[in-house]
Amino acid sequence: MRFDLETDIALDAVISAAALCKVVRAEMVPADSFRKGDQSPVTVADFGAQALICQRLNSAFPRDHIVSEEDSRALRRPENAATLDRVAEYVRRFDSPVTPEQVCLWIDAGKGPPTERFWTLDPIDGTKGFLRHDQYAVALALIVRGQVRLAVLGCPALPFEMDEPDSLRGVVFVALRAEGAMMRPLSESAWQPIHVDDGSDAMHMRLVESVEAAHGDLALQEAVARSLRLSAPPLRMDSQAKYGAVARSDAALYLRLPSPSSPDYRENIWDHAAGSLIVEEAGGKVTDIRGTGLDFASGAQMRNSTGVVVSNGCLHQDVLAALAHVVLEPERKAEQA
Repeated sequence: MRFDLETDIALDAVISAAALCKVVRAEMVPADSFRKGDQSPVTVADFGAQALICQRLNSAFPRDHIVSEEDSRALRRPENAATLDRVAEYVRRFDSPVTPEQVCLWIDAGKGPPTERFWTLDPIDGTKGFLRHDQYAVALALIVRGQVRLAVLGCPALPFEMDEPDSLRGVVFVALRAEGAMMRPLSESAWQPIHVDDGSDAMHMRLVESVEAAHGDLALQEAVARSLRLSAPPLRMDSQAKYGAVARSDAALYLRLPSPSSPDYRENIWDHAAGSLIVEEAGGKVTDIRGTGLDFASGAQMRNSTGVVVSNGCLHQDVLAALAHVVLEPERKAEQA
């Protein structure tokens, strides 16, 4: 089954949303961000990107549900009326004239339930990175019968050459199941295939991990990397740009292990769906810490997946063995006691 129309629409939507995010970040004022009920930050760029993408998906595929991170409840509060106006102003730059109420309806189109075929969207993955002028991503994936079939990942701040920080910034990745993965600059049209590192370049045999300590178990992740003799200093960045780093050989391993402060936490599908397919189609492997494929079928959260292991494939079994020794075996002993 081909997804030519889906690919075209998804690429256009993500590239437009990435452009909106870049403009917002260049023009931000303090009122353009606030805290949600869970104290995580959200910005006018999150809302504007979600509105743009949901509108375009709904227009092209009106029967498809969209499972996304944001909704319009906070924007509809009277105290946030000026912020909603700002969102609508930015959306108008990239779409037809739209009212604030229409923007809210477009945003809320992303609150559908998972079905046999649906899209999952993170309009800004890595909002803290966005706010600190670091890495962030616009992540969109099409899931059919629990399997990611199409992924588009826009990384507006990512250097095209990771080891040349002054190189052109802004990359978009795309992958189709069984058809490979590609990338190109956001500002250009020439695609190039991407492949994971084969282990021959010691400099790139390194870990990539989150900047945020709360997003995993940093001490254990680095201990696993050392046990595998990944001696190069780790890359640290926000968002699913980490998946892009593994897919194009900037790093060989990305671990997102359960934080000791919240061991029962389960990841959201929009934080991993797009990146996982891009790595797999570049020749890598993505599982949870037990070696099971990530669960994109049970709901907005991956209820049946514990942690995330992303590798170039060559390292994967060794990583799982190390995790079994330090994580799973103690768990089994505790259960038997």
